Amino acid sequence: MNVDLRGRTIHGSEAKNMQDASPKRMIIGISGASGVTYGVRLLQLLRNAGVETHLVMSKTAEQTFAYETDLKIAEVRALANVNHGIDDMASAISSGSFRTAGMIVAPCSMRSMSEIASGVTTTLLTRAADVVLKERRRLVLMVRETPLHTGHLRTMTALSEMGAIIAPPVPAFYAKPENLEDMIEHTVGRVLDLYDIDIGVVRRWGEDEALKRRSPSLRKIAP
Repeated sequence: MNVDLRGRTIHGSEAKNMQDASPKRMIIGISGASGVTYGVRLLQLLRNAGVETHLVMSKTAEQTFAYETDLKIAEVRALANVNHGIDDMASAISSGSFRTAGMIVAPCSMRSMSEIASGVTTTLLTRAADVVLKERRRLVLMVRETPLHTGHLRTMTALSEMGAIIAPPVPAFYAKPENLEDMIEHTVGRVLDLYDIDIGVVRRWGEDEALKRRSPSLRKIAP
């Protein structure tokens, strides 16, 4: 039963309207690890899905964009509904009272991961992730590093125990990607599945019969 502050019962359609009015927001963090294109594609797909995005990007991420893409930082920022400065610790996303569906850090560097795990946060990116954890919202970290030493693995275990989801950007070859864009889209599509957001870019096993047919290239090397 739903009641308002005066103890008045809120029935049926009125309660549903209140739920529908809740903001559909997602925080996207882009750290300085290799793979900033994952964050860009998430912003593009979420915009197409009508989800309000809040972007926070580390200073190192801006350098990575220069190394890995031809995109200008202004172009990346334009993909988000709201941009937040990395040092703006008074930003809306630094507070748990600012409701969101959660946060995706794509890609997530080892430094950002370690800060989030420790709870000792020095930037808005890691503070926002810490808030998502404490509010028991969904936090997905697309950690981008290999090989991993024991410290990395222990930190990931600690984060998983706190409620975060560790989702390295691992390509799914069963989807038979034809190019790098296909691989990126499938990967971020699977991440969005964790928020029950289906934007139609995932080729799903058991739903696409073409995936079960062996590739000609594989038949050539089969014994």
